[in-house]
Amino acid sequence: QVQLVESGGGLVQAGGSLSLSCAASGRTFSNFAMTWFRQAPGKEREFVAFIRMSGFTTYYADSVKGRFTISRDNAKNTVNLQMNSLKPEDTAVYYCTAGHPESGLEYVGSAYPYWGQGTQVTVSS
Repeated sequence: QVQLVESGGGLVQAGGSLSLSCAASGRTFSNFAMTWFRQAPGKEREFVAFIRMSGFTTYYADSVKGRFTISRDNAKNTVNLQMNSLKPEDTAVYYCTAGHPESGLEYVGSAYPYWGQGTQVTVSS
C-alpha cells in the first residue's frame, strides 16, 4: 500500500502561482510513477502531469504545458506540481496518484491504484 497526502491548494488570483505537494508513505516511493489529475465541478477527471520513477521523463496535458512543472524528490518521498500563470479554468480538485501504468496509459486514471484525498485549487478572475 501507498498512502498519499496532498497539500498546498488554496485560492489565488488569475495569473498567480501555487505549488502543490504530495507526500507518500508506505511502499518504496521511487518504485512508482507519479501523476497529477484534476476534476472540476461537473466535469470529468482529467490528466494534468506525469513523472517517471527516475524523474527524467515528464508528460503534460496540453492545457498546462509551459505553465505547470512536475518534479519529485525520491529521498523525501514527495512529488510537487508548480503551477504558474494560473487561469480560472485551472480551478479543480487536484489529486496525486501513484502506480505502474503501461506505456501509453500514463494519462488514464484507472492505471493508478493509489490516490490521495485531493486538494482544492481555486483561481479567481
